[in-house]
Amino acid sequence: MSRKSASAERILVILPTYNEAENVASLSRQVLDQDRRIEVLVVDDQSPDGTGDIVETVQETEPRLHLLRRSGKLGLGTAYLSGFRFGLDRDFDYVFTMDCDFSHNPSYLPKLIALLDRRDMVVGSRYVPGGGIANWHWTRRLLSKFANFYARTLLRVDVRDCTAGYRGYRRKVLETVRPFEIRSSGYSFLEEMTWRVTRYGFSIGELPIVFEQRNAGVSKIESSEIYLAAWYVLLTAIRPPKIRLPVETDRPAAQGDDAEPH
Repeated sequence: MSRKSASAERILVILPTYNEAENVASLSRQVLDQDRRIEVLVVDDQSPDGTGDIVETVQETEPRLHLLRRSGKLGLGTAYLSGFRFGLDRDFDYVFTMDCDFSHNPSYLPKLIALLDRRDMVVGSRYVPGGGIANWHWTRRLLSKFANFYARTLLRVDVRDCTAGYRGYRRKVLETVRPFEIRSSGYSFLEEMTWRVTRYGFSIGELPIVFEQRNAGVSKIESSEIYLAAWYVLLTAIRPPKIRLPVETDRPAAQGDDAEPH
């Protein structure tokens, strides 16, 4: 796939949130401090702890912070899709995703942006030399490593950290790989996105990061989501989606997302 060589003029960072009142204001500010081209979109799933209200307060003095309120807890994958649509509709050049719990350190963003100047997709990776995980129990480390081995093997992708949520895409990638057709709305969304980017012939770069235990709040992942992700990876492997060459004027439409940004 061809790609432009110039650096991005506008960069969007998507922060999916559910009950992140303790983190959202501080993290958003730290993300914005990394580069003057960055804007942040918080996609909030009707957090009962008032996460969205906090964002609205910060917006009064920060024009680069945006908020998309959704009607309920609709899933991580659909939060990413809402953010992708926001980024495509507003002509952002690069679109990043990251967690809103400080497990993804914003200080890595400048290096990820620089790598995306040379690649089509970039991943903040725990499993390349120099990367790692801090403060995780050994059982969770083992589960994460197995999940990545499982995804790499079944999907045949040359990416060490297929499940990483700290990543960035060039605009052309999102316009081409048809992310709005992805069947999973959970964590396997990330694995299928990796598969799609690879199958459409785009280049992927991995930057070593240290993934840290969340700074505040409670982890949202449930065991049922892990099993569901494993099922969707298997489904993608045995019944892969059809790869269709893009038409330049064909812009994918978001499905089932009628929320309006603020």
